[in-house]
Amino acid sequence: MVSRVWSLMRFLIKGSVAGGAVYLVYDQELLGPSDKSEAALRKAEEVLPPAVYQFSQYVSQQTGLQIPQLPAPPKINFPIRESWNSGIIKVMSALSAAPSKAREYSREGWEYLKERTK
Repeated sequence: MVSRVWSLMRFLIKGSVAGGAVYLVYDQELLGPSDKSEAALRKAEEVLPPAVYQFSQYVSQQTGLQIPQLPAPPKINFPIRESWNSGIIKVMSALSAAPSKAREYSREGWEYLKERTK
């Protein structure tokens, strides 16, 4: 009985995290234009370090443990639009070449099997 409840709790927690992530992506319009994605990344860079610091202060007050200060996160100057486009281009070119590559590899495999059976 306990294992069934525990597995149900795990499923609900995982579903909540996944649902929250999907809602956050939709709410922040991260799948839209890359300008909005870059703005959300900049906003996260500004908001996340103070939030982590406040959380660590809260945990240390509640538990009495001293949590060492985390180093400052590195500044990211990364063009998301160019990386996204190059990734999409590579994936689409691989998908378009897949049938001919599959035919080529199957022919090579067939020839290899013919040679091995002689």
